[in-house]
Amino acid sequence: MSSRFAQFDPNRLTLHPLSARQHDLDLSVIKSLRPMPHTLDGLDQVADRLVRAKRKGASIVLMMGAHVLRAGVQRYLIDWMEKGLLSAIALNGAGVIHDYEFARIGATTESVAHYIRDGRFGMWQETGEINDIVREAHQRQEGIGEAVGRVIAEGDFKHADISMLAHAWRLGVPVTVHVGIGYDIIHPHANFDGAAWGATSHRDFLRFAHVLENLENGVVMNLGSAVMGPEVYLKALSMVRNVAQAENRQIAHFTTLVCDLRDLPSNVTQGEAVKQNPSYYYRPWKTMLVRTVADGGESFYVRGDHAHTVPQLWSLVNTRYQSDNTEESRP
Repeated sequence: MSSRFAQFDPNRLTLHPLSARQHDLDLSVIKSLRPMPHTLDGLDQVADRLVRAKRKGASIVLMMGAHVLRAGVQRYLIDWMEKGLLSAIALNGAGVIHDYEFARIGATTESVAHYIRDGRFGMWQETGEINDIVREAHQRQEGIGEAVGRVIAEGDFKHADISMLAHAWRLGVPVTVHVGIGYDIIHPHANFDGAAWGATSHRDFLRFAHVLENLENGVVMNLGSAVMGPEVYLKALSMVRNVAQAENRQIAHFTTLVCDLRDLPSNVTQGEAVKQNPSYYYRPWKTMLVRTVADGGESFYVRGDHAHTVPQLWSLVNTRYQSDNTEESRP
């Protein structure tokens, strides 16, 4: 039987080369590694928790929106991976697209207002290659982040050196990608395979949950993800706590950090907003800063642009990490 409802045929779409697109960001946005003065409250305490988690062998998880890559802080995140300071990175689909485009052509991002007028928004040939990579990943039993990182690392990508996904694949750090069908510009393309994307994203979700099994004494950071990060984290945390309960273990003593531009009260970590307050529906507040750390954890909210929060936290962690290694190397 077939459905009684008609559907759009994506084979009718016209795709264009990326060379025809006006890019909003190029390689000039990528920042070089350099220390940044500490001006944001809370990051120094989080830096202590990160180094402590590394020392104890606990999971350090970074969840992030795509704007983090658009802020050009890739080299900072790559350096953390090089030092073993990230156990996993969780992305949405847009993060994969920005990473891939940067690696392939050294530019990314388009004007929605401009290209939506004639239906060219998202209709770019080279970006659609990610759909083919995911289809292959499904056959290879890989995750999305793993497969795209492998292709960039092993392929002829002129700017692979700034690809977070390529470095993660090289270093064995899982990058899990959590997608909703219809969210990303490559989903309308005719080569989009919903079954392959669903299976590979589900595989990534289970890998993310596996990393959270070691979260006791660890750290979870959420940079700019208002929906994907807190929702995926919430479900995965419930899964691992369910198993821990049956095994007479605890996953309760860990640290969460949320960095965003939203103006929240100074006592944000002390309790969630009332339902009459629109901020009640801001998931990072109630999920990451209050509810999931209520049984022994702690949380921090730092308001700031990713171009400032990431380099500042990197600088603080780097100082403590070097100090830690110096003490360990002393006879």
